[in-house]
Amino acid sequence: MPTDTKTRAVTEGRTPDLPQTAHARNTGMPLDLGWVRATRVNRSAVERRCATLPGRRSVKGAHQAAWLARAISLIDLTTLSGDDTPGRVRRLCAKARQPLRSDLATALGVEGLTTGAVCVYHEMIGPAVEALQGSGIPVAAVSTGFPAGLSPFATRLAEIEASVAAGASEIDIVISRRHVLTGDWQALYDEIAAFRAACGPAHLKTILATGELGTLKDVARASLVCMMAGADFIKTSTGKEPVNATLPVGLTMVRAIRAYHGATGHRVGFKPAGGISKAKDALIWLALIKDELGEPWLRPELFRFGASSLLGDIERQIEHHVTGAYSAAWRHPMG
Repeated sequence: MPTDTKTRAVTEGRTPDLPQTAHARNTGMPLDLGWVRATRVNRSAVERRCATLPGRRSVKGAHQAAWLARAISLIDLTTLSGDDTPGRVRRLCAKARQPLRSDLATALGVEGLTTGAVCVYHEMIGPAVEALQGSGIPVAAVSTGFPAGLSPFATRLAEIEASVAAGASEIDIVISRRHVLTGDWQALYDEIAAFRAACGPAHLKTILATGELGTLKDVARASLVCMMAGADFIKTSTGKEPVNATLPVGLTMVRAIRAYHGATGHRVGFKPAGGISKAKDALIWLALIKDELGEPWLRPELFRFGASSLLGDIERQIEHHVTGAYSAAWRHPMG
């Protein structure tokens, strides 16, 4: 891939503050219980399809480096620890502004490359907004009693409103898993619609916590209900469950996105999160998205990785491509 093409590939579609505004927001639709209840998933077929991805979609050399640069532009660089401090968040934001060492970015022709967003708890929104000012990188905040989502409903709504007021332009909420497990789709729809209204201009990412939903059928149904209620993104996991983003879950969710787009014309984004820490895994996810949803979803307005350690491994692979030698992790600090 020529240098100028690579540069466009990782930066096109970006607009200041909210890169996802390149597409009209999902306005939602009335809850269609017939569609939801008719949804089925053939687990064996899904698993067979996923098993083909690592071998069939392998890229090497300059093509791999270009795909990895694209992956960087799709990362929600995340810190969600109890010991987060303003200093740590500022260092993370510095890394988001310049995720690759300048010599590596120059070698690839991707100067100006940034991550897709920075994701933090509510308390860290202020330091993140200040550190990212003028960069065009949005701040995402986890909300609604993350990660369990079991705080009082009024508290969860107030948390969203407070995070938007503090400067978050994306809100990652967690659904009430009990609504899915009991098949109360109307309650799930009403909850997400209320969260969407509380977000106002901020974009809503709904976390399904798929590792706690039990079946792929329920993952597919929950995905549809969240999109019907107006979700801008659907996201696999909080990163705190025993099982987080897996390819079968991802395939199930992106096919729900494809079906919803076909029925309504609305493009909804997808965010796998939790357990994606290796560059080779990022390439497999990108291949899945390209195959199932196509080029429009390979941009930060419609696809994100929820990750913290992924960036470090991508940097090591890119340095190997540029220099021919692998490097230690300390050569690519987070800030």
